[in-house]
Amino acid sequence: MTPMLISRPAVHVVPELTGERCDSCGAAAKARVTFGAAGDLAFCGHHTNKFADRIAATADKIVVEAGFDWRG
Repeated sequence: MTPMLISRPAVHVVPELTGERCDSCGAAAKARVTFGAAGDLAFCGHHTNKFADRIAATADKIVVEAGFDWRG
């Protein structure tokens, strides 16, 4: 069996995600995640950390707000 390498997407930090709202609950977004052709989703801090494992495994790009403690 050939071992698979799992690469995690780079996490980019920006000063602020101005005006973005969580696509799950509508709270202020702390992260914006790009999933290739599927597009972008914004997440509040709670939902970013709740789905951290799935985000890290499937995202192409992750942008988080400075000061946000992402558990991914």
